[in-house]
Amino acid sequence: MAGRQPQRRPVVALYERMVEAVRDGTYPPGSTLPTEPRLAAELGVSRPALREALILLQEDGVINVRRGVGRTVSHHLPPRGFEYLKPVEELLGEGRQVATTALARTYEEPTDFSTQHLLLPGTCRVRFWESLVEVAGLPSCLTQEWAARDELLAELLPAAVEAFDGPAAGSSSMLRLLLAAGRGLPLTGGSTVVATTLGRQRGAQLGRPADTPAVLVTQVVRLDRTPLLAAKHMLPPGAPALPVWQAR
Repeated sequence: MAGRQPQRRPVVALYERMVEAVRDGTYPPGSTLPTEPRLAAELGVSRPALREALILLQEDGVINVRRGVGRTVSHHLPPRGFEYLKPVEELLGEGRQVATTALARTYEEPTDFSTQHLLLPGTCRVRFWESLVEVAGLPSCLTQEWAARDELLAELLPAAVEAFDGPAAGSSSMLRLLLAAGRGLPLTGGSTVVATTLGRQRGAQLGRPADTPAVLVTQVVRLDRTPLLAAKHMLPPGAPALPVWQAR
């Protein structure tokens, strides 16, 4: 999904309009989209904005591009996730007092999750952060985040590496620092939402029984096509509602 910096919001809004047009049958799965000039006229937008939105739609698997055929709507749309790419503490806060506490700030070998989403080799070590987000004094989210290799981050977004090693690391999520470092860059995010239970360790961290039901949001943030961050956000009952579209 596209969720980005303020100057990109018109493109994000256009992206969302087109996704809804696909889901409501205006552009049904398998159909070929009109040409750019015609589509821009139908939607009442500029061609540069339309072109950016079409790139995001292609990256997210909503449309496919084939030479000689044009842009066709995918038969299998990706699940919906976060509406906008924002730090989880900001999404949960919305005017409330929010505190982020560092539980772990370390390097670790790739896990199945981080290897899959960050495309990591098996012999590296990457940053791993675990944080507890409290809203109005209530433990509301346990966040685990993995960053791409430092070498890749230093090449693509050196300001992020500096922020991860800076004084704000102890009281911020990795995503918040990454977004600040990448302000103005084409960062995009995609998420999935599933129901689960906390389990013993996460339950202890959140002060809840192990069998407590919870919502698990997984998230991947990319710069263009390169994944920079993968995260898991565990939310117990009573946590503030997240502004998400539920996956179908």
